[in-house]
Amino acid sequence: MNDKKLFFTTWIKISLINFLVVALVGVLLRYKINFPLPVVNYKFLLHAHSHFAFAGWVTQILMALIVQYVYEHDNSINLSRYKKIFRGNFITAYGMLFTFPFQGYGLFSIIFSTLSVFVSYFFIAFVWKDLKHITDKGYSKAWIKASLLLYAISSLGPFSLAYLMANQISGQDLYFGAVYFFLHFQYNGWFLFACFGLFFNYLQKTGFLNTALYSKRIFYVLFITCFPAYFLSTMWMDLPIVIRIVATAAAIAQLISLVYIFKLFAHSKKLLSNNLNTLSNNLWLMVLIAFVIKLLLQCLSTIPSLSQYAFGFRPVVIGYLHLSFLGIITFFILGYINNNLALSRTGVYTFVAGVLITETTLMLQGFEAIGFSVLAYANYVLFAAAIAMTAGLIIIVVKRKRIVNAAISLY
Repeated sequence: MNDKKLFFTTWIKISLINFLVVALVGVLLRYKINFPLPVVNYKFLLHAHSHFAFAGWVTQILMALIVQYVYEHDNSINLSRYKKIFRGNFITAYGMLFTFPFQGYGLFSIIFSTLSVFVSYFFIAFVWKDLKHITDKGYSKAWIKASLLLYAISSLGPFSLAYLMANQISGQDLYFGAVYFFLHFQYNGWFLFACFGLFFNYLQKTGFLNTALYSKRIFYVLFITCFPAYFLSTMWMDLPIVIRIVATAAAIAQLISLVYIFKLFAHSKKLLSNNLNTLSNNLWLMVLIAFVIKLLLQCLSTIPSLSQYAFGFRPVVIGYLHLSFLGIITFFILGYINNNLALSRTGVYTFVAGVLITETTLMLQGFEAIGFSVLAYANYVLFAAAIAMTAGLIIIVVKRKRIVNAAISLY
């Protein structure tokens, strides 16, 4: 393996190890819910878990995969500066992991969080500049540029939150509005658009002739609706009727985008089956199912009585966030890298089983909000599911020698 290929493989491996760390912290959180653990502040550790999951896992690996995409189209780019950015993101991610558990939103955790944002700005600026020299027939470049733009926009959420805290401005709506702004433009912006960009680049490379056609149509629908769709996260607030109508229209428009997505998969099914291995094929099929469920839930959240239920009951919120983070983003990434790195099937399926058990349990817990008592031992089941996810990732990471030493082609 040449140095350039090893560069990307190494950072993918590091990202997978970071994901294992995320899972281990998740097990600790689930343990804290079920058993006494006075030395751990649950709220503080939860902040560490979420911040590291975003920065240490998804952002770290998407940075590597996007730079790999750029290098694939222009191998004259300066990889040394990206190496510094990757290291910067790595350091700030671990800085948040080791400071949030002890002080929550304190001096040092805020410093590392702020530095993480500035690292992202450097990444965005460098990739944006390098993208100028790329000609992309599959329209993936538009997805990548949009993901970078939405990545930058998402940072307004933490800065707004910091402003509210610094000026001691109280108000639940303002606080949660800032949090959901960040989450929306991360999940539905930076993460999702980067994955679509990588997916359409893959289709283009495998010879799918209609890549640009479908890519453009889906892109315009999701990009235009991404901004008003933010208000879908705030439907529990006392919003003006005009904003509610716009948010509802965005939810319906995104649902209509499924027409293009289904046609795309119908027309590319044979090509994907011939080029994807079985594990990646299954993972991407689950991504499609999760994406459909997500869009349906968004539409249902526009119903006032359901929006109060959805955002007022914690298991429902966690289930929805995990559906996006694990069922869509993480499953896609694992399928994408597995097609070249041959991840452990046992490890991946064990992890997937843990995710499915978690989502099913959280969904059943959601029925408790409307008077049903369905799972007396739900928290123990969730603890076991967290262990299963961690076990799967341990199996994947333990075989990292196979990943690093494999004579693979990432291009």
